[in-house]
Amino acid sequence: MNYQELLVDASKQLKSYKFNSAKLDAELILSKTLGLSRETILLNLNEKINDKVLENFNYYLKLRKQNKPIAHILGFKDFWKYKFKVDNNVLIPRPETELIIEQALKILPKLSNKNIEIAGSLPTRGETYKSDIFLSDKELLREFQESASILNPYVDLFYLDVLCSYKEIELALESIKNFDKDVIVGIHLKDTGKLPSGENIIGLKEILSNYKIRAVIGGCISPEIYQKVSAELKQLNYEYGFKINAFENIPDDWSITPNANPNLSLGKRTDLNPHAFVDFCKKAISEGASFVGGCCEINHHHIQALSNEL
Repeated sequence: MNYQELLVDASKQLKSYKFNSAKLDAELILSKTLGLSRETILLNLNEKINDKVLENFNYYLKLRKQNKPIAHILGFKDFWKYKFKVDNNVLIPRPETELIIEQALKILPKLSNKNIEIAGSLPTRGETYKSDIFLSDKELLREFQESASILNPYVDLFYLDVLCSYKEIELALESIKNFDKDVIVGIHLKDTGKLPSGENIIGLKEILSNYKIRAVIGGCISPEIYQKVSAELKQLNYEYGFKINAFENIPDDWSITPNANPNLSLGKRTDLNPHAFVDFCKKAISEGASFVGGCCEINHHHIQALSNEL
């Protein structure tokens, strides 16, 4: 079997699984298997495939037929002018985000006289909304350091996004300590008002005292949870606030999978329209919140309404 025969067969298999990008996926999988560019492969379609290559190719093909994202199989995603490492711990960059960057580049010159800061995000390294992390402290610190080092030259501050335990927060903070930049700490909280690890908010006070903290906010939490914990956030003596979501509920045992669609499995509230979102934010600000914003299922209509009001 040669390259062309293998690609034709793999494309047919992927098409039978309703993949719209079957031909491209087959080429990318063969590129991954051989360690060659697609261009090189397409210029040498008559090259023969040995048994070892075929075995590895079929392994990756099987993963794709199981709906594993092609970016996770390849281990990277091309985005803008860069190649980003991706795995199960990160969201895959999408073409729509490139459009956002293009628009931002057009708008930025008009905002040059305004105080705008860019935050570098360091998200949880465990499963989203859970404190389970299958990395040693050394590995976890190294992962945060790798991401932070890449971001540091281009950002004004760091944002720790949806972290779920004291340990994860402390190691993330330690990874950026030498950059001497402000940090906004975003913690996920359950209905109990505690982190997914079961640890309480006030216990963060001692950990945070060793770092350059600008604010502590509830990350991807419901309005009701924020109302429950706002007094505790205030007791930390930093600026505080939230990024609220519009999910109906996030069950404690909910797990994200490569094919999971949180919009479907977690539901979307019908009561948190842009008007209600603005009212909630205004009330929170009047009570002392400095940071207000949206997370999952809060869209541009909500943010536009908030911007117009404030």
